Amino acid sequence: MTAGIREQAVVIGSRKAMIGVLTPARADRAGAEKPCVVILNAGIIHRVGPNRMHVELARALADLGYPALRFDLSGIGDSDKRSDGLAPLDACLADVREAADWLEASHGQKRLVLIGLCSGADHSLVFAGTDPRVVGLVLLDPSIPRTGGHYLRYFGQRILQSSRWKDIGGALRGLMRRGARLRELGPADEDFQARPALDSREVRAFLANAYRKALEQDISFLAVFTGDRDFLYNYRNQMLDALKGVTFGNRLQLEYFAGCDHTFCSEHGRERLVDLVAEWIQVRPFKAVPAVADVQPQPPLQEQTAVPDQACQL
Repeated sequence: MTAGIREQAVVIGSRKAMIGVLTPARADRAGAEKPCVVILNAGIIHRVGPNRMHVELARALADLGYPALRFDLSGIGDSDKRSDGLAPLDACLADVREAADWLEASHGQKRLVLIGLCSGADHSLVFAGTDPRVVGLVLLDPSIPRTGGHYLRYFGQRILQSSRWKDIGGALRGLMRRGARLRELGPADEDFQARPALDSREVRAFLANAYRKALEQDISFLAVFTGDRDFLYNYRNQMLDALKGVTFGNRLQLEYFAGCDHTFCSEHGRERLVDLVAEWIQVRPFKAVPAVADVQPQPPLQEQTAVPDQACQL
């Protein structure tokens, strides 16, 4: 870690229930014009992130003058669970809002850049459309439906690889055996059956609406997709093809790491990501600080479609 930067463990919010680590900006590079970075949990991995990726991101950005908070949502890592009975998505959004309020009240931070991997990306996106303090989003493998282009590449690659025919046959036989076994076990849990699929029309509409709301807030996007899990993402423009009704204009920078895995296991992949985020945050013109009156409490979202979780269960 850069000399002169001392990280601090913090207890966040009025409930004193969430735990995080605040990495202050390097003093000689700090500035009021630089937003604070908030890094959300990826699945159930605590605030260090997969392969300590969140630590590396926070320290690198703090060295550039951007303070960074990485914290555990309620019930994850060192944070206590909530006792108010909120639905899972509402609970996540309430936690992020509590952290944002704490940063503003305790440290005067009125502009935020949210960073999230997988579920953290989805939560960042949905929250961004509800709070004008968010000026930027770094979305790492967010939930994106498959497209015709995806299936063409996925199956085309396997058909062309003659060595895969044996694997495909074995996979089909395995699926048939699992199907027979599931029929023996009886119907699945009703809650699981009711969960919409990522490629469903319902989820597509939910995601498109979430992106439109964030764009209405004049938010800048950096979206990074990894190619190792090609059954989910396998080409650079899949996001644009899946969200054809959403106009990003010049507010989206889209990147595709073809040889990188979902949790950035390789040191090279993490270094490449940190360098990309550092470059993006320094050159991106973020919107101005919102007026205090602009920040309004938002109603619960429990009546909306749940954010799809099949992208990963970290």
